[in-house]
Amino acid sequence: MLLVRGIRLPLTVCAPEQEATARALQALKLDPGAAATGVAKLSVDARHGRPVLVYTIAITLKDEGAEPALAGAAPCVAIARAPAFAPAPGAAPLGERPVVCGLGPAGLFAALALARAGFRPLVLERGPALDERVRAVERFAATGCLDENANIQFGEGGAGTFSDGKLTTRIGDALCGQVTKTLLEHGAPPEIAWRQKPHVGTDLLRGVIRSIRAEIEALGGRVLFNTALTGLVVKKGRLAGAETTAGPLACADLVLAVGHSARDTFAMLAQSGLPLECKPFSVGFRAEHLQAEIEKSLYHEAAGHPALPRGEYQLSHHVGGRCVYTFCMCPGGQVVAAASEAGGALTNGMSYHARAGRNANAAVVVSVGGADFGGDPLRAVAFQRELEQAAFRAGGGGFAAPAENVQSFLRGEGRLEVTRVRPTYDRGVRAGDLGALLPGELAGALRTGLAAFERKLRGYTAPEAVLTGLETRTSSPVRLARGQDMQCAALPGLYPCGEGAGYAGGIMSAAVDGLRAAAAVIGRYAPQT
Repeated sequence: MLLVRGIRLPLTVCAPEQEATARALQALKLDPGAAATGVAKLSVDARHGRPVLVYTIAITLKDEGAEPALAGAAPCVAIARAPAFAPAPGAAPLGERPVVCGLGPAGLFAALALARAGFRPLVLERGPALDERVRAVERFAATGCLDENANIQFGEGGAGTFSDGKLTTRIGDALCGQVTKTLLEHGAPPEIAWRQKPHVGTDLLRGVIRSIRAEIEALGGRVLFNTALTGLVVKKGRLAGAETTAGPLACADLVLAVGHSARDTFAMLAQSGLPLECKPFSVGFRAEHLQAEIEKSLYHEAAGHPALPRGEYQLSHHVGGRCVYTFCMCPGGQVVAAASEAGGALTNGMSYHARAGRNANAAVVVSVGGADFGGDPLRAVAFQRELEQAAFRAGGGGFAAPAENVQSFLRGEGRLEVTRVRPTYDRGVRAGDLGALLPGELAGALRTGLAAFERKLRGYTAPEAVLTGLETRTSSPVRLARGQDMQCAALPGLYPCGEGAGYAGGIMSAAVDGLRAAAAVIGRYAPQT
């Protein structure tokens, strides 16, 4: 197809999609009806105080051979071809079925690719199927009764299931289009194909995940729920099997997609002598503001216009060698209890597809890395756990969370006054000194960063704004080294991928990494007939 980019329209245009399409056809000197048209991308440029809609229109001619001649019709016109994901099978005979460990985005897409190629994967998921998992999460939110294998971190769909279903990514990989295509095939809302910052929403994402799993099973794959990986069997320097809570499994190829919170698995890998490394991650808290106030700061007098999406922001500021930044911003969302271990409290953010909540929330975090832990990845894991346990104590138990106003945090007072912004954390909050829960350098960097954010987004440190802590699971603190063939450098047959292996940072990048891991397996073997 042809893409006509950069069609800028003011909010005063009554039918912007039709106007953008008309301008695209005019740029190509085509008559209306001469080609199939559609929105390829829609973004908002609000940098100069007057938001404008920026369209990219896709044009598909009846004669594809004529498209190259029109690609240079104007500087804004380009030809686009979507790459197909069709890895060529290898020639070696496939013995045991490949195993995928984890049913988050990386594992889900790896298993789907393997199933579509005829490899009938076995999938290990330490948590339950999604319906049971949803009940466990709702029970925890209501009662504080935590199931350490069925929570916001563990279970079918992975941690991303209880977030915003964000698909934004910076990886620029051609396979992102394949992920989007698959999500659309399984019921994701159509606008994820063209929105500037696409999101599925926690509510709609659940149906998509169930549908993908159903396809995996229909193609001969099998999902073993409530089954955790506990060990690896090695023979002659190569993977030969997996130990699980349901018993041993023979396997020569295992896609390790365990997510960023499988701390017992990290410990097992280290005890097995595999090369774990420290990876940068971040810690901080959740900031809540009124969504309407965020939109006033972003859109100015245009705030509330029906053509504008819910206001989102992404802020960053360097403080010495560290970066303070916002992460996982959830417009119209809520802060949720994301614990997966007894005695540790932590936060995450989520929102439904409509993003209709009163508050906006985002993680405000500061970077840490290997130098902070002497290069020891298990010390980094222990640091996360210590912060979560400190937050649990500060919340008074029961998985309540410490919280304070932004201005209180800036002054180190530990005070919480609830006015216009009512905290949404589902286990309840208690006034606490968040700065005292963090090492002094990190708390100081966060204070400096928040002050800088106020200069970039007016009202960010407003008196009513609330911080709830702590946020500790922004990404995995470890990385399992792998080679160009996607296999673990020290154990052929093991394919570390996704967030838990340190190679992704969100739904989209994890899913792409899962596809690449599956392609590596497919490229070795001929599928069974």
